[in-house]
Amino acid sequence: MPELRKDPVIGRWVIIAAERGDRPMDFIQQEQKTIQGLCPFCPGAEDKTLEPILVFPSTNGGWQNKQWLIRVVPNKYPALAPGKDPAPEEDGIYVRMNGTGAHEVVIESPEHDLSIADFDLPQVERIVHAYKERMAALRDDTRLHYILIFKNHGREAGASLNHPHSQIVGLPIVPKRLKEELAGAGAFFTKNSRCVFCEIIQQERKSGIRVIVENEDFIAIAPYASRAAYETWILPKQHQSHFETIEEHKIVSFASLLKDVLFRIKTHLNDPAYNFMLHTSPLRAPGDEFPYYHWRLEIAPKITKAAGFEWGTGFYINTMPPEKAAESLRKV
Repeated sequence: MPELRKDPVIGRWVIIAAERGDRPMDFIQQEQKTIQGLCPFCPGAEDKTLEPILVFPSTNGGWQNKQWLIRVVPNKYPALAPGKDPAPEEDGIYVRMNGTGAHEVVIESPEHDLSIADFDLPQVERIVHAYKERMAALRDDTRLHYILIFKNHGREAGASLNHPHSQIVGLPIVPKRLKEELAGAGAFFTKNSRCVFCEIIQQERKSGIRVIVENEDFIAIAPYASRAAYETWILPKQHQSHFETIEEHKIVSFASLLKDVLFRIKTHLNDPAYNFMLHTSPLRAPGDEFPYYHWRLEIAPKITKAAGFEWGTGFYINTMPPEKAAESLRKV
């Protein structure tokens, strides 16, 4: 059973999950090669995963005549897993609790060697629908307080398998980083009576120098204080604090911009490894909306690696000005 341990100095929680060391790895040396016949996410290997939670079946032969288009399965090597209530236990200055939560894998396609940048738009829409459906379902578990959706693309980004997939983790706590964002956004709102993310969108659209691409409902920018080269945020133009409340008609807009941005990154940077993370509000927020917090998707290509300075200080050194990064991606 995984375990959560609290850092007694800064209050950050760490997950201890020894079982994840047993997960399969199909990256050989520096190349992303598949050990033939061992990919548990490919069609025909459905027995290598746990029973699916959600399936988007193929219709009339479907895409490439596969039997399914998307599968969501419990992670076989979870960071957090269903179990006892995660009540904190004290041991002197140390605090721990059961690693109770949820950890799911979204198998994004039956095609092993494609990515979101390559999929047709309907397939990307299905992925976004899967995110929304699973987040809405996990809200019913009162032990969970936050849900993180993320994707590791490429070995350097932490992916253990090359097959296109993303992950959903339900946490029994609100992460420290999100608490910091909520506090900062709340302080800005108290002072200015305005969401800081809405202000960011307004200022970026006015100047245009860090805007990569936008459509009617969403905008992609290189953030002003980018921590990494070609870091990109995708935000809804209309204020919305919870991703799972995204309207059906806006799923198409979001999927379209996500595919567009990832295609630009893949083309311009020669298919780099990247992480994307969905930042959204805690599950049990008071009322329907946080007036001061705005959900967004962050994309961080792995162009450089964090080293001693970053680990020792918490500062980030970015050698690619966001203005130049945005200009380059606009031209793709």
